[in-house]
Order: sequence, then C-alpha cells, then structure tokens
Amino acid sequence: MKFSDWETWYEKILDDFGFIREDDEDSAKLLDKVLDEEGYITIEELKENCVDFKNTDKFIVFGAGPSIKKHIHDIRENYNLDDYVLVSADGATTALLEDHIVPDIVATDLDGNMDDLLAANYRHAYPVIHAHGNNKELIEKYVPFFDNVLGTTQSKPEGHLYNFGGFTDGDRAMFLSLALGAKTLILAGMDFGTIVTQYSRPKNPGRLMPADEIKTKKLEYAENLTNWIRENTDVELINLCD
Repeated sequence: MKFSDWETWYEKILDDFGFIREDDEDSAKLLDKVLDEEGYITIEELKENCVDFKNTDKFIVFGAGPSIKKHIHDIRENYNLDDYVLVSADGATTALLEDHIVPDIVATDLDGNMDDLLAANYRHAYPVIHAHGNNKELIEKYVPFFDNVLGTTQSKPEGHLYNFGGFTDGDRAMFLSLALGAKTLILAGMDFGTIVTQYSRPKNPGRLMPADEIKTKKLEYAENLTNWIRENTDVELINLCD
C-alpha cells in the first residue's frame, strides 16, 4: 500500500480513536534514533535473508485470535512449513513457540509476551517493530535487546522506518508480506470477532474474554483492511476462519 493510500485510512483512524499524529511521529523519531544507534536492517535485506532464502512467495500470517491453536494444528497436519514464510503478529508468537514453531518474522508493537518475542529473535526470527503514540517507553526499554530489527511507523515514514500500511499487528503483518512479494497469503488465527485470547492480552489471566470497545473497533479495522487487500491486490488470500 502506498503511503498516499494509507494516509486516508490513517486520518480516519486518528479521528475515530482520538489519536494524536504528533505522538505517533515522536514515537517514530525515537525508534529511528534507537535503530540508528543499535543497528537495523532494510526491507531488501529482510527479503534476501528470509524470503529469498526460503525461495517462496507463499506466506502464512498468524494472528492471536481464538482459532489460533486449532489452526496451528491444522497447518502442521496439512502444510509443509518449509514451503512458507511464517509471519506472526505479536502475541501469536507465544502460541507458535508453545508448539515448537519459530516464525521467520514477528510483527510487533511490543505489547506481547516480551520473553517470547525475545526468544523468537534469539532463534533467528526477524523482528519488525512498530512505533505508535503510546509505546515510546517500550521502544526505549526493549528495542536495544533485539537484533536485525526492521522498523515501521503508522505515520509518514522517515529515516530508517517504513510504512507498508496496516493498523493492528495482524493486518500490518499482511501488508508487510505483500511488500516482501507474497503471492499466496494464508491467514491463521485471524477471527476478527469480539473475543480476545491470552495471546492478545498476555497480562489478563483469562484464556478467552470479551473484547473491549477499543479492541473491537481495532478488529473491525483489521477486517476492513484485509478486505482492501482482497479487492485491490492480486494476492491469493485464504483465511482459515472462512
């Protein structure tokens, strides 16, 4: 997605959620500064080291919805994981590691289980870390501990950061996959419903819980952005929830 297309979505998101663009921009500047000091990778390097290495244009994006464990089981039974680039959306990383699967790429705004995000990176998953207005403290605290980071922002990309489109970790993982050349995109654990899991909310003790108003609205945007991909790209998109 071009930034000119994304900006229409972004301005609506700012208005709907009451977010402040300057907060997003300040967070992006901080992430860019940390990456400048600690090191980073480019989208070309990510493609070469991950996608080209696997020699495939088929991707599986894992979300943290209620169906995630069932879909992990189904995928292990019916797919050869070596034939796909595996992209986890933040908390879905925990669900994958529990089943001894290490994603190739993790798209995160750092509010998942930090031990698992770092463990995946230690096991050579590439972290794609996102800056937005309310994760500045997490960026400052945790980004220096990650290796081979690609940085993203939801505001105008500057410096070392990219904006491929997308709002939530899940749909940003989809747009990232498109930027990396995906021709087939399988979605697992992407329910777009009103129930959230402990993978989506790791600090909550319950395994399944109703989504609050903000989370419900975010999932609506995620579904709408997924539909945009269906309607505006040539990718073969298969949602295992359908």
